[in-house]
Amino acid sequence: MQALQNIEQFIKGVKMDKWAVALLTGATCVVGSVVMLVKKISSHRETEEKIKRARNRRDESLQRAEQAVLRYKESHPTTDSAFILTLSLSELTKTLKEGSLTPEDVLYSYMEKTLAVNKKLNCCTEILLESLDQLTTVGSNKDGLLYGVPVSIKENITFKNHDCSCGVVINLDQPAEKDSVLVQVLKKQGAIPFVRTNLPQALLNYDCSNPIYGQTVNPHNPQKTSGGSSGGEGALIGGGGSLLGIGTDIGGSIRIPASFCGICGFKPTAGRLSHCFIFRMKLVPSSPGPMARDVDSLALCMQALLCDHMFSLDPTVPPLPFNMEIYRSSRPLRIGYLESDGYTHPSPSMARGVREVKALLEQAGHTLVPYCPLKMDQTIPELLIKGVFADGATTVLQKLEGGPVDPCLEPQVFPYGFPKWLKKTISFLLKPVFPRVSANFDALCGVGSVPELWKQHAAVEDYIQETIAHWRSCNIDVLLCPVIGPAYNFLYCGKLSTAVSYTILYNLLTFPAGVVTVSTVTTKDEEELKHYKGCYQDMWDKLFKEAVSGGEGLPVAVQCVALPWQDELCLRFMKEVEQLVKESKK
Repeated sequence: MQALQNIEQFIKGVKMDKWAVALLTGATCVVGSVVMLVKKISSHRETEEKIKRARNRRDESLQRAEQAVLRYKESHPTTDSAFILTLSLSELTKTLKEGSLTPEDVLYSYMEKTLAVNKKLNCCTEILLESLDQLTTVGSNKDGLLYGVPVSIKENITFKNHDCSCGVVINLDQPAEKDSVLVQVLKKQGAIPFVRTNLPQALLNYDCSNPIYGQTVNPHNPQKTSGGSSGGEGALIGGGGSLLGIGTDIGGSIRIPASFCGICGFKPTAGRLSHCFIFRMKLVPSSPGPMARDVDSLALCMQALLCDHMFSLDPTVPPLPFNMEIYRSSRPLRIGYLESDGYTHPSPSMARGVREVKALLEQAGHTLVPYCPLKMDQTIPELLIKGVFADGATTVLQKLEGGPVDPCLEPQVFPYGFPKWLKKTISFLLKPVFPRVSANFDALCGVGSVPELWKQHAAVEDYIQETIAHWRSCNIDVLLCPVIGPAYNFLYCGKLSTAVSYTILYNLLTFPAGVVTVSTVTTKDEEELKHYKGCYQDMWDKLFKEAVSGGEGLPVAVQCVALPWQDELCLRFMKEVEQLVKESKK
C-alpha cells in the first residue's frame, strides 16, 4: 500500500516538474526573444549613430574648408582662381616651380571649386584639413614632380587618422594608423592630398552610392550615375574640382567612371604600384591608378609614383622607374581591335567610338588587325565570378551585416544569400532558357573546397598564358576595344554586374588598361539603340538597353590595353588616340 502511495507521489512530482519545465522553457524563449530584440534595436541605434558621426565629420570638414577659403580670398583678393583652374597639370607644375603661382593660391582655388562641385554632385566624403597645414612644409619638397599640386584620393585609400569605410558601416570609427605608401610618395613628390571621394558600398558595384554618404551623380547629367567604384573621383575631376586623382580598379573601377564622366583613367599592371587599400583579392587582382583630364597627367603621375621612395617603402613592388622613352616613342604600332567581346554587345556609341578611332589610327599610319578575346562565355562565370566569390560570397555578406544595404546594391547581393542548393536549382531551371544567367548563378556557389581553389588558381594562370600566346599569334603591340557606356540611369548597375566584361577581363589577365574619351552620344546613336538586341537576347541585354538609354550628349570613350609591365606603351597608345581625336575635331 505504502509503495503505491510513493508511486502516486512520484508521478505527481513528475507532472509538476513537466509543468515547471514547460513554464521555464516558455519563459526562457520569451526572455531570449526580448534579449534578441533589444540587441537588434541596440545594433540599429549603434549603426545610426556611426553613420551620423561620419556625416557630421564630413559636414564639419566642408564647413571649415569653406571658412578657410573665405579667409584666404579676403586676404588675397588678386588671386586669379579662374585662370588657375584652366591650367593643365604640366602647365600647373611648371608655373609652380617657376614661382609664378604659389601652392596656397592653387590649393585654395581647387578647394573652392571642389566645394562648389560637391554641392551639385555629392562626390566628396571629407575635405582633408591637414592639407592646409601641409602648405607650411611643402616647400621642402620643391624638387618633387608634383610640387604644390592638389590631389584627390578615393575614400578606400589608407590615410592616417581617417576611416577607410568603403561605404560599409562596420568599417567606421577605425581610423588608419598611418598613410598608405602611395600617399607617402605623393607627399614626398610635393603633392597635397586635399579631399577624399565617394564610392559604392563595399566596392562591389560600378555605381557610386552607399548608406553613409549617399549617391554621387554624373557631372554631365545629374539624372545619370558617375559610375564606380571610383565614381567620386570621376565626378570631381569631370566637374572640374580636381585635376589629378588616385582611384582603385578591381573590375573597371577606374575605367568605367572615366568613361561615364568624360575623363582619362589608367589601371596599371597589377603590382606595378604599391597596394594602398584594404580590399584585395588574389584571383582577380586590384590596382590603384591615376585619373585626370588628359593622358599626359596620367603619365606624369605614374612617373612621380614610380620612384626610389616607393621602391624603398614597399620592396614587393618591382623597382621599375617610368620609361619616358617608350611613352614619347612615335614608331607605328600594330594594333588589335574589337567592337564586341561576344558576351556584352556594345551600345551603338561604344561600337562607333571604336570604329572612328580605328579609322583615325589607320590614317596616321598604324596597322589595325581584328582581335577576339578567348572563351568569354566560360571565362566570365568560371574564372571571374568564381574568382571574386570563391567562398560563395560569404565574406561579402559578413561585411554587410549590421548595416543597411544600399538600394543600388540590393538586387546584386540578394541572390548571394541563397543556400547553395537553391542557387544550383535556379541554375538548372534557367539553363534551357537563359544559359548566361544560369552559368552565373552556378558560379555564385563558389569553388567549394581548397583543392578546387587550387585548380581555380591554375586555370587562371593557364588562361593568362593562352591569351598572351593568342596576342602574340596576332602579332599586335596593343589592343583597342570598347569600354561600357554611356553613363547609366540610376539603379541599373546592381542588376547588370556582367556588363563589366569589357573591363574586368584585364584585371583577371593583369594587363594594363586605360580609357580615353573620344566622342559624345549622338541622336543617331539613340535611334540605333531602339533596335538593340544584345548577344544573348536575355533579361540582361534588355536591362543594358534600358540602362544606357537617354544618353544623348554624354561622353563616349574607348579602352586601350597592353601586355603586363608595358604600362608606358599603353599610355603612349592612349596619348596617340587622344591627339588624333583632338586633331580630327579642329
